[in-house]
Amino acid sequence: MRLVVAAVGHRMPAWVDEGFAEYAKRMPREAPLELVAVKAEPRNSGKPVEALMAAEADRLRAALPGQCRRVVLDEHGEDISTDKLAKRLSNWARQGEDVAFLIGGPDGLDAGLKKGAHETLRLSSLTLPHGMVRVILAEALYRATSLLKGHPYHRE
Repeated sequence: MRLVVAAVGHRMPAWVDEGFAEYAKRMPREAPLELVAVKAEPRNSGKPVEALMAAEADRLRAALPGQCRRVVLDEHGEDISTDKLAKRLSNWARQGEDVAFLIGGPDGLDAGLKKGAHETLRLSSLTLPHGMVRVILAEALYRATSLLKGHPYHRE
């Protein structure tokens, strides 16, 4: 099972790239974590927000593995615990699915992309900077896999 974080936005602060890379390198061999960043549409183009998000959605779709479970990250998604995330990762691995976690741009994700997702999760009720979401998600995935392996990183 491959885990892909597909995110809108290229230029992140160094701490975002370093934080994501740190957790990605800790991931077990059977669940590698990779980041695929796609270009955000310029917000000063005069196009309607829906058109901007649709163009970003097209880029995200094109960047995803051919067959994968699509998990949208959205503030209105399901709030799950580390234990529940670990169980989902275990189920996805048993099914042999690659999993793509989708992070939108400044205005979020296109409605069609959300509708086509297998599930929608939220990391927090707070509004978070998109770069920070990458790091938090990477840490949550590492924590969930360490829980599955019985590694002492996660403590209840």
